[in-house]
Formats: sequence, structure tokens, C-alpha cells
Amino acid sequence: MPEEPNKATSSKASIPTLEQVSSGGVVFRLAASGIEVALISVGKPARWQLPKGLVDTGETPEVTAVREVREETGVTASLLEKIETIEYWYVGSKGAERVRFHKFVHFFLLSYESGDIGQHDWEVNEARWVDLLAAKELLAFKTERSVLEKASEMIAARKT
Repeated sequence: MPEEPNKATSSKASIPTLEQVSSGGVVFRLAASGIEVALISVGKPARWQLPKGLVDTGETPEVTAVREVREETGVTASLLEKIETIEYWYVGSKGAERVRFHKFVHFFLLSYESGDIGQHDWEVNEARWVDLLAAKELLAFKTERSVLEKASEMIAARKT
């Protein structure tokens, strides 16, 4: 007689897995106090993170990064180079269904051109220019702190 499947295992195995691709960036500017980067506050409770969002059908990660920075921070920036791609897993909802997401986020270095950081979209609680060192302390996610560290090195290399 076959054994009854383990309920914990079978319920976990029955959650569909979807791949999700986002793109965003570290947008920076030179201020009187030094290098500043644009961070956004989202969610309740609020957490600070880098601007990013889903890559739309037919869009490249590069185009998405520039678009998401503009939407979520209110500023226009020019794309300079790729920083890195991070990957992680999380469980969420797609419609009424629980799904497991395998998420990839492409991060790019962007240089501020124009715009008002107060003109962010409705998804964002607040957007703010933050000193590069302070930004590392504010970011909620370890992976994004690592992205910011790499961006900091890339910015320093551009100044030499």
C-alpha cells in the first residue's frame, strides 16, 4: 500500500514557481557635501531601498532601469553601466493564487540629469537624496547594500 504523502512537502511542492525580472539603479549626483544617491521609501512599515520595477514586455533591462528611476524618484538620469544582477526567492500572490517567485534584479549605475525628487509616483512613500555613506546604513536589504558598495567603487573610478 502506498504511503500518504507528507502534507508539508506536498503543499510546498504544489505552489507554482514563476520567474520575475526587474531592473533598477543607483542614480547619483555630486552635491556640495559629496556624492548623493536617490533612495525610495516604500511599504508599511516603510523601508528604504533602491528604485526598481518589473521589466515590461518588449522592454530591455536598461530601458526599465531609466524608466523606473524616473517614475519612483521623479528624476531623469542617464544610464552609464551595469552594476550587477542579484537573485532571490520569495512567496507572494499572483491574483488569488500563492506563488513562489524566482526574482532577478538588474542594477545599473545612472547619472542624474534633471528633475525634482519630490515628483515620485504613488507607489513611493518618499524619495530622498542621501549622502552615499548614510545611504548604506539606510538600505533595508543586504543585497542592495552590496550593490551600492559596488556602485560607490564605480563612481570613485570615474572621478580618477
